[in-house]
Amino acid sequence: MVSRPAPASAALPPLTGEDAPPGFDAFGRAVLEDVRDAVFLQDTDGVLRWANPAARTLTGGGEPRLHPIAETSGHVEVAGNRRPARIRALPGGWHAWTVPAEDVPQRHVGDFLAEAGPRLAAARGRHGTARVIAELASSALAETVFVLLPTTRGRWEWWSCERPSAHGHGRIRRVPAQVAPVLAATFAATGKPRSAPVPAPEVATLPPVVADRFAGHAEVAVVSLGPNSGSGVTGALLLGRKADPEFGAEQGRAVAEFAKAAGTALANAQRYARQEEATRGLETTLRPVDPPELDGARFETWYEPAAGVLAVGGDFYDVLPHDDGSAFLVLGDICGKGAEAAALTGRVRHALTALAMVERDGRTLLRLLNELLIAGGSSRFATLVLGTARPSDGGVGLTLASGGHPAPLIVRRGGVVEEVTVPGTLVGISPQARFAEAEVRLERGDVCLLYTDGITEARNRHDQTELFGDDRLRAVLATAAGQPAREVVRRLRQAVRDWLGSSGHDDIAVLAIECSD
Repeated sequence: MVSRPAPASAALPPLTGEDAPPGFDAFGRAVLEDVRDAVFLQDTDGVLRWANPAARTLTGGGEPRLHPIAETSGHVEVAGNRRPARIRALPGGWHAWTVPAEDVPQRHVGDFLAEAGPRLAAARGRHGTARVIAELASSALAETVFVLLPTTRGRWEWWSCERPSAHGHGRIRRVPAQVAPVLAATFAATGKPRSAPVPAPEVATLPPVVADRFAGHAEVAVVSLGPNSGSGVTGALLLGRKADPEFGAEQGRAVAEFAKAAGTALANAQRYARQEEATRGLETTLRPVDPPELDGARFETWYEPAAGVLAVGGDFYDVLPHDDGSAFLVLGDICGKGAEAAALTGRVRHALTALAMVERDGRTLLRLLNELLIAGGSSRFATLVLGTARPSDGGVGLTLASGGHPAPLIVRRGGVVEEVTVPGTLVGISPQARFAEAEVRLERGDVCLLYTDGITEARNRHDQTELFGDDRLRAVLATAAGQPAREVVRRLRQAVRDWLGSSGHDDIAVLAIECSD
């Protein structure tokens, strides 16, 4: 596209016949004469042939020059002053150059920020938030946008978006402050975000993956993404414009307010990431692990904490093998649920793991744990059943002690469901707590089930006052008599889930011991 100067005055000849753009009639001309934007028509040879009244006012009788920058944008220059313009291709090789009226911004800053706010708030993670920032900025503030965030080994991680919605992501080397002073000052800024123009030589110092994308832009600016000095986030937003500002005189405010909101979103994403990392570490420490293999015995589990921030709760189980071929086993329920119950669960499990290394008697273990909980000052208590599984002579001998926990149930191979009566006091309530112990034997095909009250207190999906209960539990177990522990637990899980439907539930933990010899 070439440009030849021509007078934008009333002396320009009228467009008629073959000299006019195809389809340009009196109606179209009348419409253009009434719009507030300045409109120039350029013929196939690049000669300015016509200007509407707003364009004549803009030139003031001067000689306009049309400078294309890209296919759809450029500048109209009059007496050394340049105004950004949009270029639209017309039929027959003609072009219309439009310079928007300065006092009529196309969008309102408040509307843009109101649209951006919910999307920034809904973004998840550092990567997702940076991508949304680039996308939002390219929709209103610039044609080409780069989000730059410092990362390890002297690099910047970048996210880009170009209209209409071409996304990019990668890492580049950081540019030294001495060759990119504007960017360096932006990354170090701690006050209210302010947009600053980036000189073309400084843009050229950036790695080609960034610098090349800003070629042909009328302006490249940068603004800080750190909302304040205590946010813990440093970053920059590079904005490349090819045409006039979307918000006119309000463009600076739009950029600053958006950068502040974007920086806050990044700070929140970083804060949530740290919380998630801590949560995963806590979950890893507290979540029960799969039981070990034991000659003559198999273990099957079902662990399902109540819905919450943590994927752990107040219910737990552990199976710890001994050198003599036996195993220490425990299943318990800490009063309450959520993070506080999970924390106490960790203390109880760690204490029992240590105590079980030097003590085998279940009643003594419960007494020592009771003293530890009371001495720790916690207002919470626990119910537990613990003991030893010892395979011998084709069966498995179980020695079980209980501290206020639901009685273990044995599903005999022949179809009988037996209750193991083991009386005991809640753990962590009274120094005078008393605990009992019982011994039972499993023969081949028998399964002993230890469970928490999340099973029996599961509420019906249709009637929240109706509980799953002990009778329904026994009936389900009876239908699985003679089946391996895996099938017993599967049937119980299915029955409870059908009972609950989509409704919530308390923590659930099940440990099944099967005699497999």
